[in-house]
Amino acid sequence: MIDLDQRIVVVGASIAGVTATEELLRLGHRGPVILVDAERGASYARPPLSKAVLSGADAPESTLLPALDPSRVQYMRGDAAVGLDVDVRVVRLASGLTVAYDGLVIATGSRARTLADVGRNSTGIEERVVRTLADARQLRAELQNAASIVIVGAGVLGMEIASVSASLGLHTTVATDEAPLLSHCGSFVSELVTRQAEAHGVAIRIDPKGAQLRDNAGHLAVQINDTLLHADIVVTAVGDIPNVEWLHSTPLRCRSGVVVDSRCRISDRIVAAGDVAAFGVPARRNPHWSNAIDQARVAAAALLMGDGANAHVPRPYFWTDQFGLALKMGGHTPFCGDPQVVDGSLAQLDALMQWNHGGCPNGALAINRRIPISRLHRIAGNPQPSNVFSGAPQ
Repeated sequence: MIDLDQRIVVVGASIAGVTATEELLRLGHRGPVILVDAERGASYARPPLSKAVLSGADAPESTLLPALDPSRVQYMRGDAAVGLDVDVRVVRLASGLTVAYDGLVIATGSRARTLADVGRNSTGIEERVVRTLADARQLRAELQNAASIVIVGAGVLGMEIASVSASLGLHTTVATDEAPLLSHCGSFVSELVTRQAEAHGVAIRIDPKGAQLRDNAGHLAVQINDTLLHADIVVTAVGDIPNVEWLHSTPLRCRSGVVVDSRCRISDRIVAAGDVAAFGVPARRNPHWSNAIDQARVAAAALLMGDGANAHVPRPYFWTDQFGLALKMGGHTPFCGDPQVVDGSLAQLDALMQWNHGGCPNGALAINRRIPISRLHRIAGNPQPSNVFSGAPQ
């Protein structure tokens, strides 16, 4: 817990870092706020990158987040954090500069995991991923001149890329170790998405042993089920890795993400939020947009209010657009069993679904339906928000 006039450094300027900064100012913090980010450009939203930006429906500029008040926030862009000294309270940057803090928000997020990271690419050829705005711009340009694509990975990101590719007329193949979205969302959603993907011409190749990348005359090819898949473009979408290497020399617990308490604190002066933060028992990351916002608000309040801040109560929610399906999901996934139709028609792909366990709701899915998030939370059995702070600390 720090005083309102002390200096706060926020490391990471994606949605968690920006939201934490906004919340600090809203709660009455008066001291200097320094926002450090490894990327050089303005802060932007990531969810549209694999949807409307990749398809060309929205311009890249539409993803930019509102700029923070320059009279209150000092930006340090294009300079990554490479170290932290918790004893003297300084962040070390790649440029050689150091930034002193009284309070610290860790919001360094995560980066794309690659097949090289898991030992399935020894070609030496850099893998194409979709994580940053620059990645989305590059892939969008390449899709315009390609006839075929192979996506390795059938999670939400991989299937969104497949959906865009198929809509642009590319021969689209997904290589995966399990059915689309199965681990993330459960069998009902997996089967729904698989049917739609195949109806849109997507070929799905499944091998529990997974796929490997091969060098095909200087170009990547994908081997799965003893078959070598060739395409104009190969993209890997196999998860993410928290950006915690800069913290390895500290006493912070950060093996699978920075471990935080119920108020997103690491100590009285250090908090963490977003894709980098591991929360709960056992500590796990929840790399979703809505979670980053909720955690960032709690973390900012905890930094100023200590135990007076409300604890973070997860309210799982995420959305995806693919293959003519606008899916909004609330509750703890993966969903088990079959849901009941609350409203609409599943056959018409216009429905509101609910999962129950022991007579209690524990999941909800809206298919091609406009619905307030608050209502989806209620149907899913998610708790009411605990991170609304009405005023500044006294």
